[in-house]
Parts: sequence; C-alpha cells; structure tokens
Amino acid sequence: MNDYLETPSGRRIAYRRTKGQGPGIVFLGGFKSDMTGTKAVHLEEWARTQGRAFLRFDYSGHGDSSEAFEDGCIGDWAEDAFQAITALTQGPQVLVGSSMGGWISLLVARRMPERVAGLVTIAAAPDFTERGFWPGFSEDQRRTLMRDGRLELPSDYADQPYVITRRLIEDGRDQQVMNQPLDLPFPVRLLQGTADTDVPMQWALDLMAHATSPDLRLTMVKGADHRFSTPECLDLVTGTIAVLPV
Repeated sequence: MNDYLETPSGRRIAYRRTKGQGPGIVFLGGFKSDMTGTKAVHLEEWARTQGRAFLRFDYSGHGDSSEAFEDGCIGDWAEDAFQAITALTQGPQVLVGSSMGGWISLLVARRMPERVAGLVTIAAAPDFTERGFWPGFSEDQRRTLMRDGRLELPSDYADQPYVITRRLIEDGRDQQVMNQPLDLPFPVRLLQGTADTDVPMQWALDLMAHATSPDLRLTMVKGADHRFSTPECLDLVTGTIAVLPV
C-alpha cells in the first residue's frame, strides 16, 4: 500500500518506505517509469533482507503520484526527489539512479551532497533532453515542438507515445550537469550495458571523465540492454551496493 507525501509545491508524491539501518537506499527511476519496476522492487526486497532502510517513490506525473506527465520537467522531478529524501529519510543515503534517475541523482547530489553517502547509477542519462532528444529531432520535429509546445514520439516500452514538451526541453537546458564542474565527494559506481540502445556507452565514459570523485568506477556489462534487469544485472546492482565503502 502506498503512502503519500504532500510537497510544498502542492504535489502529492506516492512512496513506499522500508525501515532499517543506514545508510538507507533511495531508488530514483527513469523517464515515464514508476516505482513498481523490476529494479525498484528487487532492490526493496534485497534491502529488507539486509536490514537496510529503503525508499522508492513516483515523481509527479508518474505512477500513482499527482499531476499529468506532460506537465512535468526535469526540474520538477528533481524537486520531488529532494523533497522525498529530505522528508522521508534520515542521514546520508545511497542513491541508486536508473537512466533519467541518474541525472536526477546528480542534481540531488549537487544540491545536498551532505545527504549522499554514495551513488550508484544504472545507464545514467544526464542531460538527455539536450544530448539525446534535441539533436535527434528533425527540423520538422523541432518546428512542431516550438510551435505547438509538444511532440509525440513512439515508445518501445509502452503502447502510448511519449509526449515531449517544449517545457521539458527548455527546462532540461537549465538543469544540465555535464556543462559545468560536477564534484561528487563520495564513492560513485557507474553501471552500463554495452547493448543499450537508449543510452550510448559513450555517455558513461563521458560522465566518468567529467565528474570528480575520490572513488569513481565504471563497470560495463557486455550484452546488457537498457532495462538492465536480468538476474545477473540485478545481482550486480545489489552486489555493488553491498560493498560500497560508505
């Protein structure tokens, strides 16, 4: 059963929290995903067996939280994450960011590094609106987006198309982390599949080269796709968290 957090912005954020020892683990999901996904549920079950505190939640416009997906943007979802971590956890947390959640986790870490014990990303997609969406649009698509404020794209993961809004693109430019110094003063582990067709391997290499951290490592998994949800991949995620020196 979900619980709900009312944020200062008036959004109602659905979450599930497991009590346990710290540092707790916070899962940050991807673009148009929700907290019932394979990785989130697997991590919760693992955290429970380890006696670790765990939090998963839905950004506004996702899953069971309030608001419409099309009205949201990266800044909104980062604010949701900030409010959830602030209100629902205690002390430094291990952030586990999947795809867009990797970008969100970097924004959270930049805003409150004192609350981050460590960071594990899975196919992190920082700045994907500017590095992936915008350059991938045709001139006609860009004109449509700017004129109509929205663009519909087919989805490989759902029956309904993705709706990309002008607000999402413009806000994404304001939330970039790869165009300025990115200091991560805690252990960082980047996990990336070589068969990921959504987030290029080069993005993981770029993030590793760009960020500064006292302990940053990148693990490439040959043949793993963007979902990163095979038993072997899931074991890698939990094993990475288990030995993270926090």
